[in-house]
Amino acid sequence: MKCGAFTLALTLALGFWLVVIGTPYAQQAPDARVADLVRAGKLRVGIGLAPVIATKDPATSELRGTGIDLGRALAARIGVEFEPVEYPSPPKILEGLDTGAWDVAFLGVDPTRLAQVDFSPPYLQVDYTYLVPAGSSVREVGDADQPGIRIAVTRNSVGDVALTRILKRAELQRVDTAAAGLEALRGGTVHVLASDRPNLLHLSAGLPGSRVLEDRYHSFFLAMVVPKGQLGRHAYVSDFIEEAKTSGLVKQTVERAGLRGVQIAPAGR
Repeated sequence: MKCGAFTLALTLALGFWLVVIGTPYAQQAPDARVADLVRAGKLRVGIGLAPVIATKDPATSELRGTGIDLGRALAARIGVEFEPVEYPSPPKILEGLDTGAWDVAFLGVDPTRLAQVDFSPPYLQVDYTYLVPAGSSVREVGDADQPGIRIAVTRNSVGDVALTRILKRAELQRVDTAAAGLEALRGGTVHVLASDRPNLLHLSAGLPGSRVLEDRYHSFFLAMVVPKGQLGRHAYVSDFIEEAKTSGLVKQTVERAGLRGVQIAPAGR
């Protein structure tokens, strides 16, 4: 009798856990491709702070966003503990490669990073555009590429790489984070802030009268990454991302985060 009651209680507890994590990915048996993670008992997920990946509650320091939800779902699929490893911006996660600080991470797809990481199939498409202050004469992206115009952009970001290639006359002012770029825009030391659209929509609330431009200067895909050369882990993560897209999990994480200005990447891409 006691055994039956215990079994029922355990079944109910497991069912509740699956509801809490919001994913059907509970792995039934260890997969050789992630055997090292199973042995470690945890999945360390590199999280660079940006609205398209994760934000931090200033009161509680809790991390929320698509990166947190997908990272937690992947850990549950493997059957290990989820452990976020926080960085001030997405490009900063690359600094963790030398010390092996994370097992998987989130990053914009960029061919220049292929020497350091391997990308999963993309799961989100994100536009890069500009935020301009009230009264700015910049109405379209092309208006900003003029002599004397200073554009703030996060150092080593996908946007930085794109603008370095695109701009002919404007001057780039590189900053450590988009938030630092907003302060430069507020202080008048730059005329334009470049970042991904979700980030700019978020930051615009901190600068009354500011506008996020309708057009874009670049579009990029967001993916999960693993350190270069880890073929088994890369294949496993790639399978997870494809399942997350087709099952609707990615869409659910976007809705849960309240993201605007993004599109789900097509399956099989």
